Amino acid sequence: MEAIETKVDKKDPQYLENYGRMEAMVARLNEDLRIAREVRSEKALARLAEQSKLPVRKRLELLLDKNTPVLEIAPLAAYDMYDKGVHGAGSVVVIGVIHGREVLITASDPTIKGGTIYPMGVKKALRCQTIAMENRLPLISLVDSGGAYLPLQSEVFPDSDDGGRIFYNQAIISKMGIPQITAVMGLCTAGAAYIPAMSDEVVHVKGTGAIFLGGPPLVRAATGEVVTAEELGGADLHCRDSGVSDYWAEDDAHALQIIRDIVQGLPDPGKSRLSTRPPRPPLYDPKELYGIVPRSLSTLYDIREVIARIVDGSEFLEFKALFGPTLVCGWTYIHGYPVGILGNYGVLFSNSALKATQFIEICDKRGIPLIFLQNITGYIIGREYERGGITKDGHKMVNAVATATVPKFTVIVGASFGAGNYGMCGRGYSPRFLWMWPNAQIGVMGGEQAANVLISVKNDQLAREGQPPLAEEMVKAIKEPIIAMAEKEGNAYYSTANLWDDGILDPAKTRDVLGLAISASLNGPIHSGPQGHGLFRM
Repeated sequence: MEAIETKVDKKDPQYLENYGRMEAMVARLNEDLRIAREVRSEKALARLAEQSKLPVRKRLELLLDKNTPVLEIAPLAAYDMYDKGVHGAGSVVVIGVIHGREVLITASDPTIKGGTIYPMGVKKALRCQTIAMENRLPLISLVDSGGAYLPLQSEVFPDSDDGGRIFYNQAIISKMGIPQITAVMGLCTAGAAYIPAMSDEVVHVKGTGAIFLGGPPLVRAATGEVVTAEELGGADLHCRDSGVSDYWAEDDAHALQIIRDIVQGLPDPGKSRLSTRPPRPPLYDPKELYGIVPRSLSTLYDIREVIARIVDGSEFLEFKALFGPTLVCGWTYIHGYPVGILGNYGVLFSNSALKATQFIEICDKRGIPLIFLQNITGYIIGREYERGGITKDGHKMVNAVATATVPKFTVIVGASFGAGNYGMCGRGYSPRFLWMWPNAQIGVMGGEQAANVLISVKNDQLAREGQPPLAEEMVKAIKEPIIAMAEKEGNAYYSTANLWDDGILDPAKTRDVLGLAISASLNGPIHSGPQGHGLFRM
């Protein structure tokens, strides 16, 4: 396997301009992440101290093994939503290590609206459960929540993918034999009470932890009974009388130690095996990615330069290098794990779609995880290409992506438009994880293209009516808001706020994040179901 020989000139003015722009975007990302993790109101922090509770990230620090890697999921969920203060959609979700075993932890943040659950909080919880099911990760919940945020209850409660689905999933996770462990560290009210009730084992903190379907105010209003939270659902009641809780904890630190002890006693199911080799760093500095990615999404760049900075030794065995050159496919290693990579180098033609289909099938047969590096405006269009069968050839690629049973991972490194998003394993095609770079954009098409399509349709309509085409002022009036809307709703922050991805990545950290994700995926089987595919139209 030969190393990719870079053609990047680090003294080129364009490289330096690109570098500065991406560096600024990463600086903004790091500041936004800092705010999401650290900025809380004085009132909320004082309330936490008054209750002798630990901050959510201190809880995670005590729970996880020291000096082990942590992969946080959707840290900027609900970004810029609600009153711009529901950081991370009100919870912290991480994949981390306890006694050498990878687990998924979801932790309420009581300093954000008392841990109440917003609509995006429900969506994040469901995403968390999907990750646990797909990767067979033990699920640990640190609950400190006042239940649903009632002013938005219609967006939290009734639908098939709303709050009730959380408890449905808990039943399915239990049926799958995936351990579920819950620590009740604060209020566990209304629907949230079912989280411990449907878990395998429950740790309950005295004094602060309380489980009840209806809290003291509701009980008083409904029955006239006056009762404290501790009397209604505290640790003593649920450990001694109801049996809802299994372990009585003196405080947060004690509860977290009990969870560590429980995890240590879990049977080791073993991890799936790949033909690994000792990991090696890339030949080139991953931060050089800053200068490689151009300012404009319409500027083509060689995806091999990206691959060279995320794979072991920058080595890459390219598949069908001379055929379908607008899609680069090949085999390599990331942190010692074998992977097949598909990366865009232009629009998808029939030959590139067919190459992808064959490559995906080979990887699926051999049990090699797939990585998709998306920078795609879509499949080629036009009469010549329709005559050549681009629709059915694109279908073959989409079919292969959908039915591949090996772990799939997607990083949107640039554009992600139209059916190209589907063919390159967008969210709808169930990659185990999907991330975006700060420069990435996603949508049916770019804003400029969308505006031009609408103007063209309007001019065609005017021509049929015997009227002149739109005046320049009208064209401008139509285009500007469409482009502005596309830029707002297609950027990486809008995507991550809505949980269309699992987070925005510093490009230089892509390699390490992929390594952690591949390792987590090996807690489940290599193949998620029976191999094979549906009908390929010929």
